[in-house]
Amino acid sequence: MRIPKLSPLRAGIFLSSDYTSRIMQIPLFPLNTVLFPGGPLPLRVFEARYLDMISRCMKEDAPFGVLLIRDGHEAGPATTHNVGTLARVTDWYQGSDGLLGITAIGGERFQLRSVERQIDGLNMGEVELLPAIQPMALPDEHQSLRPILESVLNDLGRLYEGLERQYDDAAWVAWRFVEILPIDLEEKQTLLENDDIPACLRRIEEVLRQ
Repeated sequence: MRIPKLSPLRAGIFLSSDYTSRIMQIPLFPLNTVLFPGGPLPLRVFEARYLDMISRCMKEDAPFGVLLIRDGHEAGPATTHNVGTLARVTDWYQGSDGLLGITAIGGERFQLRSVERQIDGLNMGEVELLPAIQPMALPDEHQSLRPILESVLNDLGRLYEGLERQYDDAAWVAWRFVEILPIDLEEKQTLLENDDIPACLRRIEEVLRQ
């Protein structure tokens, strides 16, 4: 599929000279899903505003922001939660139905500060990147989660094939479980916003025992 030549995003992407403030302006993609850092996001894109956005992000190797919809619909007006995750396109294809399919990978979490709606209907957000969760070893009491996750990811096939495996990182293990387990979206959002990884692991153990 030929990616059309496009003008740069109107607001562009901006990192403050005071790097600690971590302020960016990015295009936003409200979805009925919660994206976690390091996780895959398969999408089929058909709306003109998002086709344009994805094409520009691919051309400029720039991220977009994924936010869980609170009220509304993916194809119409929607309000979202204020904490989301950066996404960067890693693969794309054109389906037999002509729709653009992409795979993106989750990056850093962010807090939405303000939104401006463009003429084409695309929302541009000013966001502040949240502090990264420091790597921590998977606690001994949760070591049994590792072989379970390995088995599940191997069974899920292509979507997780190219993912860098970090089974010794407690946050990576926790987030992979939360994104694949049948947990309510609102609870997934709460777990995304919470830095308490040990509490997240305990919740995963509870779900697995149900």
